[in-house]
Amino acid sequence: MSRRPEADYVVGVDIGGTNLNVGILPFAGGEPLAFRTQATEAQRGAKFVVDRVVRMIQEAMKEVMEANGRGPEAFAGIGIGSPGPLERKTGTVISTPNLGWRNFPLRDLIQNAVGLPATLDNDANAATYGEWWMGAGRGVNSLVGVTLGTGIGGGIVLNGELYHGAADAAAEIGHMTIDSTGRKCKCGNYGCVEAYASGPAIAARAIEGLESGASSVLLELAGDLQAVTAETVFEAVVLGDPYATEVMHDTAKFLGVGLANVINILNPEVLVISGGVTRAGDHLFDPLRTEVRRRAFRVAEQACRILPSGLGGKAGVIGAVACFKREKYGKV
Repeated sequence: MSRRPEADYVVGVDIGGTNLNVGILPFAGGEPLAFRTQATEAQRGAKFVVDRVVRMIQEAMKEVMEANGRGPEAFAGIGIGSPGPLERKTGTVISTPNLGWRNFPLRDLIQNAVGLPATLDNDANAATYGEWWMGAGRGVNSLVGVTLGTGIGGGIVLNGELYHGAADAAAEIGHMTIDSTGRKCKCGNYGCVEAYASGPAIAARAIEGLESGASSVLLELAGDLQAVTAETVFEAVVLGDPYATEVMHDTAKFLGVGLANVINILNPEVLVISGGVTRAGDHLFDPLRTEVRRRAFRVAEQACRILPSGLGGKAGVIGAVACFKREKYGKV
């Protein structure tokens, strides 16, 4: 392991299918500085996304340097969280259905462009580690994190350490099969949790019901059938729309099936759920907890607290910094 650098900051990067987040943390941790968000726009190609991330990093570093009268030597490096599967040792994204990348050397492209050492980890691993370090899971030994967004990711912390598995592919919770003959997932499998409870899946299920004649304010809110999104469903739920509430309850049930399996296998102290879908609040969490109670072993369910993220949209950035520190210096 390297010695602790004489640097004050670490850059955190969180790459998602919808948004890119960049922020800078004091080395010891704390609130991200110069935090910024931009759309990923993955359809414009991998080079476009990397160039955008590099610009965001450079702008954030410049902001911090100017505010504190420091130079580039103030930065220890860059922690990157990306959808996977990926290979941490080589810094390569093996494949990511929501971005369309295959065998992509993400870490080195960013590292070389910015001129700082970098690490790469799964984005959901990073968010989970962030919650363990500074969020809803602070102080526990065992934690499972689930990120709900364009896709569904997962992370596992056991005895204070991220569990990566034999091929850096552990905790792909979104790709657990909950219906062997169910909906086709972007990964190519059928019946994955992600095919039912991710943001795009929620929208797709809502649209199917509207096409079958369901009555709802969703059309009024969206203006057009194909413009219905998971966010539209949340808005309709808040307005008390019965159909949108039914869609959300079904989402919670699908997710609850998968999470009951996770609780039965790992028996964690805390299960943290983060991402855009959690904006539904109790409309998601109440039926989710009910489904988990119905399916998980009682002793394991009672020992596990199911909590919303304590860090919100900054969990990935904070966790990417934690992953960088753990990999480069042996501790967070």
